[in-house]
Amino acid sequence: MSDTQLDIVFTAPHPDDLEIGMGGTIAKLVKLGYRVGMVHMTNGEPTPRGTPETRQREMEAAAGILGAQVCEMLGLPNRELMDCPENRYALATVLRRYRPKILVGMAGRTVSASPDHYQAQLITEAARFYSQLTKWDDRFDGTEPFRIDHLVYRPVPISAEITHWPTRFVVDITDTIDQKIEAIRCYESQFDADRFVGLEHYVRSYCGAEGVSIGVRYGETYAMPRPIGITDMVAALGDWKIPPPFAQAGQKA
Repeated sequence: MSDTQLDIVFTAPHPDDLEIGMGGTIAKLVKLGYRVGMVHMTNGEPTPRGTPETRQREMEAAAGILGAQVCEMLGLPNRELMDCPENRYALATVLRRYRPKILVGMAGRTVSASPDHYQAQLITEAARFYSQLTKWDDRFDGTEPFRIDHLVYRPVPISAEITHWPTRFVVDITDTIDQKIEAIRCYESQFDADRFVGLEHYVRSYCGAEGVSIGVRYGETYAMPRPIGITDMVAALGDWKIPPPFAQAGQKA
């Protein structure tokens, strides 16, 4: 484990969750020059198709394609992942070591898929708080307290509830969508040729819909549990890329 400070850490329960949900943004931030970490809570095994050794290789290959400077697996129990003090300590220890300004995790209950997804959300929320606690260093491998400025969610596309977030924004991943797809392709043990065709269609379709919402080809939507504060409204809003239903000045209708 490196002691290098990171700008942002992405975390999710299983190897392939980050790539499917957030891979475009991870690659985008690396291109922009930020130091990015990927933290997988479990090794994703057992599954009908994989082995721990295979998933480890696939995880490392996917992180290499996305360009993440750090990729770690906490070794928490797959299928039995629960929000409990020990699991909070494990993630918080990594956060205290890498000291990111931003923590990104999944959000939403996937009742037709793994319950690990929602438990990971709870662990992420708690670990962000635990990372700043004083007089408790013995629970975090002797690391020093650190306050993470921002908690960001990647809402799962198909959740049991419709959540109204105080803040939502969409990252333009048009220039990294292919990296995202290639990172997902690394998980050959989980997605054979037939399964991958369906998964790629799903990813491109959903990211396409998210991108269209801001006038670009592909996007990934993120949310926050509080409003975002800005000082320069004009700079923050920028140009609106979706054309209006009328001609702009100097353009033909």
